[in-house]
Amino acid sequence: MFTTRPTLQGTFGMVSTTHWLASQCAMAVLEDGGNAFDAAVAAGFVLHVVEPHLNGPAGEVPVILAPAGGVPTVLCGQGPAPAGATTAHYTGLGLDLVPGTGPLAAAVPGAFDAWMLVLRDHGTRRPADVLRYAVHYAESGHPALQRVGATVETVRELFEREWTSSAALYLPGGRAPRGGELLRNPALAATWRRVIAEAEAAGADREAQIEAARRVWREGFVAEALVRAAARPTTDTSGERHVGVLTGDDLASYRAGYEAPVTLDWNGWTVCKAGPWSQGPALLQQLALLPDDFGTGATAYGSAGYVHALVETTKLAMADREAWYGDAAEVPLDALLSREYNAARRTLIGDRASLELRPGSPAGQRPRLPAHIERLAAAVADDGFDALGTPPSGALPSGMLLAGAGEPTVARDGLTRGDTCHLDVVDRWGNLVSATPSGGWLQSNPVVPELGFPLGTRLQMAWLEEGLPNSLTPGRRPRTTLTPSLALRDGEPVMAFGTPGGDQQDQWSLHFFLAVALRPEVAGHLDLQGAVDAPNWHTDAFPSSFYPRGMRPGSLVVEDRIGTGVAAELRARGHQVTLADPWSEGRLCAVARDPRTGVLSAAANPRGMQGYAVGR
Repeated sequence: MFTTRPTLQGTFGMVSTTHWLASQCAMAVLEDGGNAFDAAVAAGFVLHVVEPHLNGPAGEVPVILAPAGGVPTVLCGQGPAPAGATTAHYTGLGLDLVPGTGPLAAAVPGAFDAWMLVLRDHGTRRPADVLRYAVHYAESGHPALQRVGATVETVRELFEREWTSSAALYLPGGRAPRGGELLRNPALAATWRRVIAEAEAAGADREAQIEAARRVWREGFVAEALVRAAARPTTDTSGERHVGVLTGDDLASYRAGYEAPVTLDWNGWTVCKAGPWSQGPALLQQLALLPDDFGTGATAYGSAGYVHALVETTKLAMADREAWYGDAAEVPLDALLSREYNAARRTLIGDRASLELRPGSPAGQRPRLPAHIERLAAAVADDGFDALGTPPSGALPSGMLLAGAGEPTVARDGLTRGDTCHLDVVDRWGNLVSATPSGGWLQSNPVVPELGFPLGTRLQMAWLEEGLPNSLTPGRRPRTTLTPSLALRDGEPVMAFGTPGGDQQDQWSLHFFLAVALRPEVAGHLDLQGAVDAPNWHTDAFPSSFYPRGMRPGSLVVEDRIGTGVAAELRARGHQVTLADPWSEGRLCAVARDPRTGVLSAAANPRGMQGYAVGR
């Protein structure tokens, strides 16, 4: 089939990220003798610099690693809620949702410690070796993405009126950076130079330097500056000024950690995801809901029946996500992924689009939805569907737009839904890594002037209601949308993939995976680029994970390349179809390794014209 780019193939190393500079820096690490894990860490820090509207150093990152000859594992770089982040504290401030911006929404930053653990346990390089690329682009400047300036413009008034440290960095001379202009962040470069200096003061031993860098972050000058920032009264999406609850003790006690992936076997493949503190198992539930003959007959690849079935499985899986996923209670994951449970759930899928949110009862347990979702669902049912994505009257703050894509959505009133980056790397030794850095966006909190980056806002995904799996709970992780993927074939790790996109991530990733698994190989190899380029779609028929937590029952946004006949049949089935631009759905990355031959491959998303794969 026609593709926008070739699927890259080689034997030395392959990288795919959401920004060409991060891809090339990771490849430079491989060329210098580093392995996939060294390269991933370097790319992660570069993404903080070149995609500041999508992630930052005080954000978070889940990583799935498959060391050559080893077993896949998940490294959780999602920090928990601080000790002072109780529902009583937030509701005592008159809040019914965690704000979408500001220090009250800040979890303990997890990305830096996670990257350092990847480097220590699986890499071969020192902190200076992997940070030097980010230092260079922060200090000397990089050509700004047009979307960085566009994002800054949407929050210009807030920056100029309230968040003046952010204005100093992103509105130099009173103007947002234009596409292609050099954008510098000298404070961030100075932060990394100081971290490197303090790490090297620990001696020549590589692991000693990494441990010193971790201490600087959680107990040294970085931690001190982050605590000061959290204590500054800051205007957030509630319209009020609040101070945060993050303390030095929260930072000092945090450690990123490893855990076993959640897996599902499907047609000779095994798909690995992070646990239900992420939305990762939702992709596995979608797979489990598919019948054995899926992709044939009435559900042949690309047909209206194919799209309809996947949209309806998404609705069921995401309804379960809302009722059952989180880190504040035990999740009945075995039951949610069982054949019996999903066979019963599959009977709920009919020929018509469902407009209901229908969580299931795994192991006979009764589902419970947050009161906010119950109220929202009732309001949407009363007022009906709005194809523009605006909420029913009185259900959500006025002006909130719910259209979603792979970039941050910033409404006219300043409400933001930040987004994410992604990277995948495979090396000549067979190491595979997939990571989805996010959080700490430039529009999340004021820039910490001493550091050059803001706090994150991941707590906005937790509920201010006791007794839920995703209730705001000190020491527990807010449920995140971040969800890298790794797939094995006949027991061998062969593919790492993922995408930004908030709640859309496990829709777009599933569509990519099925496009690889159900279609024939090209020249004997997985058709990664064809799967990335294939027409894509998503639904917002379930509650958003982002403030103010809206939903659009019946919605289906499709790239218009899907075909007029398919779109018409989907409408006839009751889907509220919105035709989007032909290249607007997803920002997928992927790398793969054929264990039979050692041939490596990679592909990247052409949408947005910034993701690139490199390799040889």
